[in-house]
Amino acid sequence: MSHPHDKEDSCCSSKAHSEHKHEHSHLHEDGDEHDHDHGGDPSSFKTYLPAIVTLAMLLIGIAFDNIFKVEAFKIIRPYWYIVAYLPVGIPVLKEVWETFMAKDFFTEFSLMSIATIGAFAIGEYPEGVTVMLFYTIGELFQMAAVNRAKRNISALLDVRADVANVLRNGKYESVNPEKVEIGETIQIKAGEKIPLDGEMLSEKSSFNTAALTGESKPKTINKGENILAGMLNLDKVIEIKVTKAFADSALSRILEMVQNATTRKAKTELFIRKFAKIYTPIVFFLALALVTIPILVLGNDYHFQTWLYRSLVFLVISCPCALVISIPLGYFGGIGAASSNGILFKGSNFLDLITKLNVVVMDKTGTLTKGVFKVQKVESNIDEKDFLALLTAVEAKSTHPIAKAIVEYAGEKEIHPAENIEEIAGMGLKGIVNGKEILAGNVKLLEKFKIDFDSTIKDIEESIVVVSVDGKYVGYVLIADEIKEDASEAIKQLHANGVKQVVMLSGDKTSIVKKVAGVLGIDSYFGDLLPEDKVAKLEEIKKDKTKIVAFVGDGINDTPVLAISDIGIAMGAMGSDAAIETADVVIQTDQPSKIATAIKIGRATRNVVIQNIVLAFAVKALVLILGAGGIATMWEAVFADVGVAFLAILNAARIQKMKF
Repeated sequence: MSHPHDKEDSCCSSKAHSEHKHEHSHLHEDGDEHDHDHGGDPSSFKTYLPAIVTLAMLLIGIAFDNIFKVEAFKIIRPYWYIVAYLPVGIPVLKEVWETFMAKDFFTEFSLMSIATIGAFAIGEYPEGVTVMLFYTIGELFQMAAVNRAKRNISALLDVRADVANVLRNGKYESVNPEKVEIGETIQIKAGEKIPLDGEMLSEKSSFNTAALTGESKPKTINKGENILAGMLNLDKVIEIKVTKAFADSALSRILEMVQNATTRKAKTELFIRKFAKIYTPIVFFLALALVTIPILVLGNDYHFQTWLYRSLVFLVISCPCALVISIPLGYFGGIGAASSNGILFKGSNFLDLITKLNVVVMDKTGTLTKGVFKVQKVESNIDEKDFLALLTAVEAKSTHPIAKAIVEYAGEKEIHPAENIEEIAGMGLKGIVNGKEILAGNVKLLEKFKIDFDSTIKDIEESIVVVSVDGKYVGYVLIADEIKEDASEAIKQLHANGVKQVVMLSGDKTSIVKKVAGVLGIDSYFGDLLPEDKVAKLEEIKKDKTKIVAFVGDGINDTPVLAISDIGIAMGAMGSDAAIETADVVIQTDQPSKIATAIKIGRATRNVVIQNIVLAFAVKALVLILGAGGIATMWEAVFADVGVAFLAILNAARIQKMKF
């Protein structure tokens, strides 16, 4: 049924989402992902064994050198430290060979290798081993932090059921969810996860939806309502009819979305990688200059070993690995924090962009309102039961939310068979019930068929369905949508977080749009819009290049506007698949107040990233100057480098602990 008073109405469908499931990879200075693992699984003892062996041999060597002062040790001293160096040095030297073969000469691996081999060349064996050991420890810290960030995201989303109990040949059998077909019936016991999207066949049950929405409050789902993969059945044994294949389920698509999020890099992240690519060779040649230029200045006073040592210190502290890894780690933290709050960012670039947001354009139905229509009033000049029976007969087969609201209000009574149902585009329905011609729709429908009616109903702001029987007006049903509980607070929070203008675009009647805008405190509004009108309005707003514009919607008809906005934000619980696919950010809880939360998370992420950049540059610059002047030794250099990496990692991990 077509109800033009609600052109913007959205399709009710399940969420589309995806999972974060990447393998650990290390970031090269050139920004490419380069597989570099120190033994694989960060929880495995084998991963840390090389560092443990090197540390033990280093401590024994230092003890023989400085405490016991064993003369015999001096004979084997170089060989002892070389053996101590190999467990942590070989993996890095192997990386150097591979990068050289790829014609990439200036990497963190080559810097560390030159610095440590140089230290051996001038007899500074303990320092050479220590540099490589602490570099490896720093890498292990970074690997563990990245994997922890990824696990935090995966833990939120990895709630897929391993099996589905499907009804076949009169009995239930356990099969892989991927092998269940649409239309089949599956059974889920209390405490089990829902394996596939479907329609509730049982009367009702309570579900934990935290994995999909971030909300811990249980949700009751009744017979006939949608149920999503990933929910946890809390109540009783239930049956559902599968409506989507495993690959198309809400959960599978969530997992895909979060995984893809890491491929869209923020400008800061891309800049740091490009910077590292230029920075590393510059540092290498500065270190070379530190060895050679003093010859021209000092002449006979030049001491090669002293200046070579200083250049090696320079190389150690200049290694950009801590900087390069701490930036994406910050964005990992931001994406993870957003996921735990029921918000999916499809890329770290949108975490950056949302901090600059100053205009939010919003759809009405399903975004600021619940999109759940309820009959508020019935006015008829015939018996109300007869009136509802005739109207329900025409509306019964329609999937439109207003039609469903009318059928639900009438109750589970016997519905008269309707014949010759005809849709009048943009106006309503026409049909024959018990030999009577029934018209049900908007005022334009009655005007088209030249049927007299009470003209005062044109002044009613709410949505109404007018009805005529055999050419005579018999009454109307008043239907209203409810404003979401947090909608008013959402608008206040947006204004408080730097959004200068909130605009509402709606296909609903302008009178209704005006009323909702007034209640919520929206800055400007436009009603009676077709989808192409929404596009035109958004393009008009975007003509001002100082405006960073987000559009928030949920329906198929919102997809063109979501696509052309700077940031498209979709309501994920009841939003259409098309809207969710097109959007850049998905609000899984359907709460408009989460938009302000997303802005706060974006700002917290940006602040952490900036702090890490400033920390890394400040410490490195200081120790580089001290090293070039001969004040800082290689010990200070290596501790400063590892210390910066460790502080940056701790700072990045902070995001996931913040409350928004």
